[in-house]
Amino acid sequence: MRLMAPPLIQISHMPDGAVTYLVAMPVEALPPVRGRDIAAAWDAARDAATDALWGAARLFRFRRADGATLDLVLDDEDARCWAGAVDQTTGMQTSYGLSVCLRLLALVALMARAPWLGGLYRLSRAGVQLDPALLRAAAVAELTADAQFDETRFRRHLAILSAPVPGALS
Repeated sequence: MRLMAPPLIQISHMPDGAVTYLVAMPVEALPPVRGRDIAAAWDAARDAATDALWGAARLFRFRRADGATLDLVLDDEDARCWAGAVDQTTGMQTSYGLSVCLRLLALVALMARAPWLGGLYRLSRAGVQLDPALLRAAAVAELTADAQFDETRFRRHLAILSAPVPGALS
C-alpha cells in the first residue's frame, strides 16, 4: 500500500469569508516567478482598488522542516486587495501563486521603505509605472523568512538585471 503525501498547500474557507492557507514549506523556499505575473497582479490590484473590491482576509501558516511556523495575516484592505488580485490573475492554490502574492507584497513594502528605489518607478494620475528591471528583480530575489526582501540582496539582483549586455546595440 502506497501512502500519499499530504498536499503542499491546504486551503480552507472560513464562515466569515476569510481564507486560510496551510503551507508545508518555509516562505524562503517559494519559487522564483515571472515578472509579467507580478505586473499583471499589480494592474489587477489597482483596478480592484479603484472599484473598492477589497477581497477576503487571508491567513497563511508556513511550516519549516523543523516544525516551526510563520503565520502571516493579510487583513487590511490594501493587502486583501493585492492578494485578491493575485488569486484572480494567477491563483493562490500553488506555491507559484503564493510566491507571486508574497513577492508583490514584499515589493510594495520595499518601495515604501527604500527611497533608493525612487528612480525605478514613476507615479502619475494613470497609476504607477514600474521599471522592468524592478519587476525582474522582484521575480527572482529571495524572500526572507519573514516574507520580505533583504535590501542588500535585492540591490544585487537589481544591479545584475539592469547591467548592459556586452555587445548589445543600444
